[in-house]
Amino acid sequence: MSKTVVNRFSDIDSVADNTAAKLIEKLASLLAAKDEVHLVLTGGTVGIATLASLWANPAHTDIDFTRVNFWWGDERFVAADSADRNALQAKNALLKNLKLDDSKVHEFPAADSGQELQQAVTEFAAHVETVNPHFDVVLLGMGPDGHIASLFPGKPLPETGLWIIAEDDSPKPPPQRLSFTYEALNSADEVWFVVAGADKQDAVFVAMGDTPEDLPVGRVHGKILTQWFIDSTAGTKVFGC
Repeated sequence: MSKTVVNRFSDIDSVADNTAAKLIEKLASLLAAKDEVHLVLTGGTVGIATLASLWANPAHTDIDFTRVNFWWGDERFVAADSADRNALQAKNALLKNLKLDDSKVHEFPAADSGQELQQAVTEFAAHVETVNPHFDVVLLGMGPDGHIASLFPGKPLPETGLWIIAEDDSPKPPPQRLSFTYEALNSADEVWFVVAGADKQDAVFVAMGDTPEDLPVGRVHGKILTQWFIDSTAGTKVFGC
């Protein structure tokens, strides 16, 4: 069982700033020990704010980002230039500033790539198999319903052995998405949940309670470490303040 650490902060800005600072420290440590790192990013308000905070933190200059592989936990199956795309949001917040080689940015296929959703799954699954990544850190946001990536409550569990799935009827628009599976996310050494907002407190309560696997968020853990970065409102029901 991996170790779990809960980091509590006053508000969303503090969550983003402190997560970014911790991530810089973690990347520095990893890159001192290995040639390349595989980092899985998350979209959402807190996830994108964290990337912006990372770029704003002067310590980011200590990191050789050319040795970091960037992935996403999931992606909306929309056009490449759609503002809904997690990858585009991440580029605008951070990646466009890093002068990365395209081979280090592992985007899910876009809806205007000429492929149907299931074809995109097949193509990206083949890419993942070729790269064979060892995920060092996975960042995950969480919805008020406890979903993570595009893994939603009430949906059938993916078949064993699959790392990439299609979601063609998401309860949250847009309906078509691509996502890493629980199995893929659980392969990571560390999983960091970045969560803020009073609308998340019920899901946080379940995730930190006796039956966490009632929600998707409770089914994912880092092999070595699971960390929560939450604000005071998201933690109200658990911590009472």
